[in-house]
Amino acid sequence: MTLTRPLLKICGLRDPDQAAAVAALGADAIGVIAVVGSPRFVAPGARPELFAAVHRAAPACLGVLVVANPPNSALPELGPGQGHQVVQLHGDESPQRCAELRHWLPHSSLWKALRIRSRDDLQRVDAYRGVVDAILLDAWAASQLGGTGQRLPLDWLADFDPGLPWWLAGGITPETAPEALEMLRPHGLDASSGVEHSPGRKDLDRVAALIATLPTA
Repeated sequence: MTLTRPLLKICGLRDPDQAAAVAALGADAIGVIAVVGSPRFVAPGARPELFAAVHRAAPACLGVLVVANPPNSALPELGPGQGHQVVQLHGDESPQRCAELRHWLPHSSLWKALRIRSRDDLQRVDAYRGVVDAILLDAWAASQLGGTGQRLPLDWLADFDPGLPWWLAGGITPETAPEALEMLRPHGLDASSGVEHSPGRKDLDRVAALIATLPTA
């Protein structure tokens, strides 16, 4: 099989200057956390500045707003006027709820994150086909919704083919990415804690090292 370069999303940025630096290194997407209680949470008023900094540094880099179970009252914060192009749903959103959000947010791409606890959980993907633009698979953890560094067993995904773009999250680091890409062909990789000094503060050397592991052709 011919290798193609997977996309890379670096998630959990909090500082505009660092987000711009990560984008300039070659990240394809920058994730900003809008989940209250997350150690990487960014308040609504600070998000447009961060996304604008990313756009200035790398106009093609996608801005991804990560939310969980957003109520209808939060819809104004999810619209494209805030600077992002993608809304990533990282809560317990049903396919029906995703369809509603897609109707209300016609100018944003919609990604659904699924926290996978067992191989059987992969069957849940089928219900989201046609209502979201991409699926992101993350390892389940009791402590928080994401950014835990816990890895999915790669053998669970050996034959995974959801019929739409999919992203692999969970313990993506410069050390683990080569093995994952040798076994799997995801549309993209999503890294957070594996390239951090501390929650929300990225290690630019590790980001560059992760980018260097990606195949170029």
